Amino acid sequence: MQPRMKNPAMILSGAMQPIQEVFKQTKTAGVPEATLELVHLRVSQINGCSACVDAGVKSARKAGETDERVGTVAAWRETPYFTDAERAALALAEAATRLADRPEAVSDEIWDAAAAHYDERQLAGIVLMIGVTNLFNRLNATTRQIAGAW
Repeated sequence: MQPRMKNPAMILSGAMQPIQEVFKQTKTAGVPEATLELVHLRVSQINGCSACVDAGVKSARKAGETDERVGTVAAWRETPYFTDAERAALALAEAATRLADRPEAVSDEIWDAAAAHYDERQLAGIVLMIGVTNLFNRLNATTRQIAGAW
């Protein structure tokens, strides 16, 4: 497999730094790093971004995630490995990534479940992680970036 082109954010020289800055800011919101990595991984799985799934698995393990949790994040509803707070973050990640799959993209039920576990600053970090991951996924999947090539 060959990439179609270099990552567009690297071709337009001023684009990568602000994207990376948003990514870094998500880690200042007070959400456990492991939770943010699970969110990143789940969004990347949904979008089929091999480069981001590969990076997400490596980052999650670096953040201390176990093989059981990393290996079952795609089936988080059916496994005993995740806390209620993590489940709420993963549900929000799925809803915010699959915006067109339902009439109300992110239902009040999903939002309220997340808000029961995270304060506004933490929610901002999770929502920004979802958004920046979706951006990376769209750039990488469109241009067929290769897993492990970075």
